[in-house]
Amino acid sequence: QEEEETAIRVALIGRPNSGKSSLLNALLGEERAIVSPIPGTTRDAIDTPFQYEGVNYILVDTAGIRRKARVEEAVEYYSVLRAIRAVERADVAIVVLDAQDFLAEQDKKVAGIAHEAGKAIIIAVNKWDLVVKDDRTAKEYVARIRRELSFLDYAPVLFISAKTGQRVKKVLPEVLAVANEYTKRIPTRALNELLREAFLRHQPPAHKGKQLKVFYATQIKVKPPTIQLWVNEPSLVHFSFRRFIENQIRTEFGFTGSPLHFLIRKRAQD
Repeated sequence: QEEEETAIRVALIGRPNSGKSSLLNALLGEERAIVSPIPGTTRDAIDTPFQYEGVNYILVDTAGIRRKARVEEAVEYYSVLRAIRAVERADVAIVVLDAQDFLAEQDKKVAGIAHEAGKAIIIAVNKWDLVVKDDRTAKEYVARIRRELSFLDYAPVLFISAKTGQRVKKVLPEVLAVANEYTKRIPTRALNELLREAFLRHQPPAHKGKQLKVFYATQIKVKPPTIQLWVNEPSLVHFSFRRFIENQIRTEFGFTGSPLHFLIRKRAQD
């Protein structure tokens, strides 16, 4: 029980046949899950605890998530539900993409499940060994990911081959890194100093003569890191300004691989 509480829970998610089970086996170095070219082989979510370089992990290999119209069998319907639940109880989600059948609409929906659940995320482009490449290919793939999965601009991208083992050794160090960012706390004083300096350079917005004032900020939780802002008028905190604040915080404090959530609270002026 104690080991489970301190372990980093990692959910492998993606479309059927993207290589999730192969990646699990490659990470563990043993044949723990059934690997088959037939989509939908993994029906259940399999929890696999193990230790790597002194760190406890629990890997959850989940059934591939496909479009609802394709979910015809009751057993597959429930396997999708289990996959979603696996994401909900994970710390880190590895979104496994197929480099050959790249960024289908369903990939965006799968990635959105982890993002909406507020999980730390790594994007793993699998089957990289099967792609004909030149010196621009990786950059082009990353550019397309950033364009079509713009809501995951904080997630690092790895190019791997679970079948050949290419760069698989980079996956767990990346998981540990983003898990640390996911549980990072910013000192309240440092956060407020950063925002005060940022607002001197970029004045908060105003509407109909009313100026937004940010009185105070503090991080109230982790998993995901959540910042609470006390302001004079919450309706003045538009998406663009919230994005500005997030960019300032990420530039100074990182949070690579981790979403940042914000709670806006009204406080009367003294």
